[in-house]
Amino acid sequence: MKVSLFITCLADVFYPNVGKDVIEVLERQGCEVDFPVSQTCCGQPAYNSGYHKETKEVAKSMIRTFEHSEYVVAPSGSCAAMLHEYPHLFKDDTAIWLKRSEELAAKTYEFTQFLVDVLGVEDVGATCPASVTYHTSCHMTRLLGVKEAPMKLLKHVDGLKYTELPGKETCCGFGGTFSVKMKPISEQMVDEKVAHIEETNSEVLIGADCGCLMNIGGRLERLGKNVQVKHIAEILNQQHS
Repeated sequence: MKVSLFITCLADVFYPNVGKDVIEVLERQGCEVDFPVSQTCCGQPAYNSGYHKETKEVAKSMIRTFEHSEYVVAPSGSCAAMLHEYPHLFKDDTAIWLKRSEELAAKTYEFTQFLVDVLGVEDVGATCPASVTYHTSCHMTRLLGVKEAPMKLLKHVDGLKYTELPGKETCCGFGGTFSVKMKPISEQMVDEKVAHIEETNSEVLIGADCGCLMNIGGRLERLGKNVQVKHIAEILNQQHS
């Protein structure tokens, strides 16, 4: 099975090891992974800010980039959801771009979604002897509809002690441009999230969206909290020796 990695901006710039972990986990499952170098931002910041004309140009470039891919996998439910938004973006455009956008959306998956729903894998042989909790990101659960896949995978991680995060359905305050435009509100939201994380007494906070992890991790660090922040790919790539 051939898979193209859509690395996303935040993973590319701030969390490159997440991309490495995604590739290594997929390759152990028998996937052949490539990395189309012409990929760019998915266009979500511009789209959410109302610049739809400009977003279309970004979307067209991404459609061309992954046109010949068998599957497209991203370590971000938010960015994967944006590729699923392309058909809405092109709904009043020419039929050819609508068709091409639908084809890309149909083969685009978030990392855990691909493992569970496409490959049918729930146990990747990972080990993590730690107490953990999990942050469910808004776009991944609400827009992409991926809720169970991460939990199915974490359930099979050897040594992992899981505690459900209180208020898990609430936003961490990142929301892309929201955290920039609405800084005071965003700060209060992430402080509430930090308080809930502390309630679990977990050593590690796990998530599947780098934006959320960057926001929560930054606040944890500024407040001097001793909680590690890990992308789920990093956990799943910790193998038994």
